[in-house]
Amino acid sequence: MRGPGPHRYESGRSRTDNGDRSSTLFISCSALGKEVRAIIRKHQWDAEYVPVDARYHLYPVKIEEAVQQKLLETDGLFERRVVVYGQCGAHRLDDIIAEHEGAIRPVGPHCYEMYGGEDFRKSVKEVPGTYILTDYLIQVWDKLIIRGLKMDQHPKLKTLMFAHYKRMIYYSQEQSEKLIAKAHLIAADLGLELLVKHVAYGDLETRLVAIMEGRAQPGAEAEQSDYSYPIASDTPFTSDPVKVVIK
Repeated sequence: MRGPGPHRYESGRSRTDNGDRSSTLFISCSALGKEVRAIIRKHQWDAEYVPVDARYHLYPVKIEEAVQQKLLETDGLFERRVVVYGQCGAHRLDDIIAEHEGAIRPVGPHCYEMYGGEDFRKSVKEVPGTYILTDYLIQVWDKLIIRGLKMDQHPKLKTLMFAHYKRMIYYSQEQSEKLIAKAHLIAADLGLELLVKHVAYGDLETRLVAIMEGRAQPGAEAEQSDYSYPIASDTPFTSDPVKVVIK
């Protein structure tokens, strides 16, 4: 076991305390990064960590490009590489991961589904048009969503992009009154009902533990349903909200 937490991987430089390379690399969407690092520390895994920019959710093909680059850079350096992403509209992601030995992805259609697990699958089936908030998304809402989707420059985009949503669910990792208050402001601004549910790490932790222990991951048996989220209008895929199928 190692020290207090994972080293951030830097090509050719980052090492464990005794000078050897760690056995596992976590390549993670930065929207999950804080929790992934906390889970690594909690379980004292021999692991390193590298983030991928969460803004790529607005342009899903960039997720594929970034993950492919990280995998190519680290081929042969680690026994296991865990790509901590949902499918997230990156339609070639699983094919890219399958091309690299020792690479694996937690099951799940979307990064934020990993927090909600069964409740996520039930909720989006009961109310199609459910939008998911997390600690991270609330903290970067103005930068990633409002300015990232240019709604500050074109206010009418807010109505267009969120017209089909009916409610929000905030899956909280920390029980923060400040974040809860911000979540209520976001929902009110969009005219949506808000439900707050504290889930901590949810299925993100149980799936990562299963991967590290070589066991089957929970959540793979979910029934088919749809979850959609807005993406930038100049994405190579479509200007319409991406629909991610839960299988």
